[in-house]
Amino acid sequence: MTKSSEQAHARLETIIDAVARSYDGGRRIDNLESSALPNQRQVIEALRHLQHVLYMGFYSTRPLNRVNLRQSIGDHLYAAFEILCLQISRAVVYARVGHGEPSDEDVAWSEKAILDVFASLPDIRETVSLDVEAAYVGDPAAKSIEEVIFSYPAVEAVSIYRIAHEFFVRDVPLIPRIMSEYAHGRTGIDIHPGAQIGKRFFIDHGTGVVIGETTVIGDRVKIYQGVTLGALSLPRNAAGELIRDRKRHPTIEDDVTIYAGATILGGDTVVGAGSVIGGNVWLTESVPPNTRVTYSVTGSAQRTSKTSRSGETREQAKQ
Repeated sequence: MTKSSEQAHARLETIIDAVARSYDGGRRIDNLESSALPNQRQVIEALRHLQHVLYMGFYSTRPLNRVNLRQSIGDHLYAAFEILCLQISRAVVYARVGHGEPSDEDVAWSEKAILDVFASLPDIRETVSLDVEAAYVGDPAAKSIEEVIFSYPAVEAVSIYRIAHEFFVRDVPLIPRIMSEYAHGRTGIDIHPGAQIGKRFFIDHGTGVVIGETTVIGDRVKIYQGVTLGALSLPRNAAGELIRDRKRHPTIEDDVTIYAGATILGGDTVVGAGSVIGGNVWLTESVPPNTRVTYSVTGSAQRTSKTSRSGETREQAKQ
């Protein structure tokens, strides 16, 4: 070993000591009880099993038929159940006390939550089928349903959201966010599992889409890449802490289209049914149904009523 190498190793040892001492700070990031935390890889493995169950014929590496279908579904669900039982039990304990072994009550609660989510899988499959159809119908570049399932990132992101949301509404800690961030990393689409999203939802292209926790989205909504459904700055309480337990994100009603780069913010903001929000629009106030909002060269949003072929506005045409 050369003299310079010896000096480098000596400095490296000093650095290692300093990093080790940094774990004495008593902060949450200093937690060394990794066995008390959910394992991210294990959660993702369980999620992959559930993705298989949603699209058995597309994920399977062996021929499937009505004879072996039930066995294949069972293989995936039993594997996911065993993984999630341990991981959710850990999450429950960690959320409550930070460390310790799960009690029998924790395990029983986790098992019930898992089985309740699994029981919803037929309904989830029905919903994702409608999402896939919306993608196929809404994109003229799509040549088949199979192409949409295999190659559209939004289908993966929304399908994972549908699973994660079921865990979220059952108050399962940590696990839904691990699932949604896995989808975010793979697709560039960030959907909080707490968002409420209706049927036939389609995200075209997808990269850069952000949908916040308290967003409410109706049926047959289509959004494009770079859309943010976000929150305005939140008020703080007397202690200076953010007031979290309130609706922070917008409501998007049925049959709305939101084009690329649009930003819609605020829990009181409602985009009325049938509206179109143009690209790059910045919107922080509600718009009535059947409104077209476009970005002007001055940077302001311009509104016009959408019209039918006869020249009437949609509201007039309905009367």
